[in-house]
Amino acid sequence: RKNQINKERKKDKKKERKKERKKERKKERKKEKEKERRKEGKKEGRKGNEERKEGILNTKKKKKND
Repeated sequence: RKNQINKERKKDKKKERKKERKKERKKERKKEKEKERRKEGKKEGRKGNEERKEGILNTKKKKKND
């Protein structure tokens, strides 16, 4: 009887640890995705700057004549 209770406890602990590890992995993946997304954003920004330097993008607003 006592042995059976201990086995069940052990199983429960194992399940809990598994859940915790799963949560941790999920957090890590989320962080990695966020990093990648930020990196991509930075690349896009640099691309815009390069085009602006070349004069491809005209970002200056034209003044209205009154």
